[in-house]
Amino acid sequence: MNLSPPNTQSEPLIAQDIYIAGVDEGNGKSLIMLAMIEMLSGYADKIGFFRPIIQGSPDKDDLIQFISQRYQLAMPLDALYGCTSDEARQLLATEQYDELLKTILAKYRTLKSQCDHVLCVGSDYRHGNAIFEFDFNADVANNLGCLMMPVMQGENRSNEQILNGLASLKHELHEHDCELLATVIIGVAPNQIDSVRHSLDHSGTFPVYVVPAESSLNKPTVGNIANAIGAKVFSGESAAMSRDVYHYKVAAMLVPDFLDYVETGDLIITPGDRSDIIMASLMAYNSANYPQIAGLLLTGHQQPAPQVQKLIDGLGDTPFAVLGVESDTFTTALRVSQVVARLHAQDDRKVAAALGLIENNINMVELRLRLCSKVSHKTTPLMFEYDLLQRAKAKKQHIVLPEGNEERILRAAEILLLRDVVKLTLLGNEAEIRQKIQAMALKLDNVNIIDPISSELRPLFAETYYQARKHKCILYDTAFDLMADPAYFGTLMIHLGYADGMVSGAVHSTQHTIRPAFEIIKTKPGASIVSSVFFMCLEDRVLVYGDCAVIPNPNAQQLADIAINAAETARMFNIPPRVAMLSYSTGESGKGEAVDKVREAVKIAKALRPDLILEGPMQYDAAVDASVAKTKMPDSQVAGQATVFIFPDLNTGNNTYKAVQRSSGAIAVGPILQGLNKPVNDLSRGCTVTDIVSTVVITAIQAQESAKT
Repeated sequence: MNLSPPNTQSEPLIAQDIYIAGVDEGNGKSLIMLAMIEMLSGYADKIGFFRPIIQGSPDKDDLIQFISQRYQLAMPLDALYGCTSDEARQLLATEQYDELLKTILAKYRTLKSQCDHVLCVGSDYRHGNAIFEFDFNADVANNLGCLMMPVMQGENRSNEQILNGLASLKHELHEHDCELLATVIIGVAPNQIDSVRHSLDHSGTFPVYVVPAESSLNKPTVGNIANAIGAKVFSGESAAMSRDVYHYKVAAMLVPDFLDYVETGDLIITPGDRSDIIMASLMAYNSANYPQIAGLLLTGHQQPAPQVQKLIDGLGDTPFAVLGVESDTFTTALRVSQVVARLHAQDDRKVAAALGLIENNINMVELRLRLCSKVSHKTTPLMFEYDLLQRAKAKKQHIVLPEGNEERILRAAEILLLRDVVKLTLLGNEAEIRQKIQAMALKLDNVNIIDPISSELRPLFAETYYQARKHKCILYDTAFDLMADPAYFGTLMIHLGYADGMVSGAVHSTQHTIRPAFEIIKTKPGASIVSSVFFMCLEDRVLVYGDCAVIPNPNAQQLADIAINAAETARMFNIPPRVAMLSYSTGESGKGEAVDKVREAVKIAKALRPDLILEGPMQYDAAVDASVAKTKMPDSQVAGQATVFIFPDLNTGNNTYKAVQRSSGAIAVGPILQGLNKPVNDLSRGCTVTDIVSTVVITAIQAQESAKT
């Protein structure tokens, strides 16, 4: 099976690279770095990351580690930096400043030759070391030919101090003749934001974005602390390691006194033989009368007593991490106090919070327009994902999630709300959901939760359902009982305009998810059936496969309907529809009932939508491979460059999408339902948090399009 794309000329998207440099000390540039590379990965194909100077080896550089892991960079770590600080000092000590710049430039150009775009992040400030000053980064940016993006700290500064600092920065940039992309002032107190923005130069020649302070991003996680001090993890899954640590407390007193001092987000530091503190911490966490700690750090090279460890092991996944170190309590507390917050590739919560903060305060569209000069014809999975996310954020929709008590749903909801992508309503028992949110330490305090059983909307929904289904001999009492089912309740929310779309199926069958939609929402005008598609995200393009999930054996009319709806779905998601109607035979070469059905479907679809680029029957290789297409269908507008693939039956479609997924490493997003008046989408019961996030985003875009009609 040849999955290579047709030969198309692809041009780089970005004219110049970006150089992010801190104007002063602080970790603000790492947040800007994250938002910028997230944007670039959404619009460019091969992304590189570069640091001019690093401390030590690249596997110890936090930013290189973060970017290479999160964005799966194909380059070796040694290609991602110019030189080490020791090498730089040696060159400067012998007055070879130009040689230092040449060394950095040579490595940058080698990396650049492999990438469409490189994001550069300047060296870190170190007291008393001139090579880390702003003028060095300005020189490097000029020599690399990058647009400069300075990041200035606004934390603990008055408006006057911020504006004076901005004036000095403007002078420095002019002195160094730097090309400016934009300046960012980060960490400004929320009560200063409006006044600072009002005082800025609005001429457009010196663009400045102001980002407010967000205290949670300055708090280290349990994982940050564990990595920084080399702690051993006795218990605690990845989610426990991502908890923010707001305070640390040394527990050297008796339990009653200790409990009086416990606060939310505490890291409790105590000797490993203090079984009483360990037990009290576990009990306090699960008590409604005490705040929830972030973790437990045991000192003195002492593990919990065997009986206590056995008790902990019997609890299953402990609600917080239990760590251990060899150092004494005083030394450990001192080391913990010096740990600063760091971004980690696996910390989805903090990454989502950081992206949400930056994207809500920097006009990424405006920024991109300052960069763009050419359009790329490629669409990588990251580009596709980024584009969807930005479209969903542009006009936020209200999505209802009936499985509000499911852990994966709650984790996905947190990411979606932190990124400020959609409005969400969770369905289920509010007390149970709130308790689970608290136990998982999720940031979902303001999420909307409705209990269908006790909701004041239940009688209205029951009456609506009864009126719609009484011709099927449904009684009002039956309708009222059905509204206790979150799937039915969520569907009525959409039907009556209380929500825009629904996503379910993480713990329920497809039939349970979509039956209420068939009964109430029904098909949109022009669609005779409800079918589905998968988005198949290959290395450099996205294809649409249908139907792979709903209709087992469509007839010719249904097959034509699937093709027309799939073409519209492709267009909705900016995939130019070139529709291939698949069969075991290409053109007129084959005979038989199955291929005749496809021929008839092609005729019906063309009669209904003569504007569509749609052809068939054709075999998969002719549809996807340009060299095969030249032989089998040389004059075709579709063969060799199809974007929408319509399979003759569910057996073929389902097996093919899974074969392509497994053999090519493609990411399959779906199934996405099409043909309904309002969007309802089904999840696989084996779905991941990422799958849920993607499906909610797609549902939101479908809801945007539905609102237009």
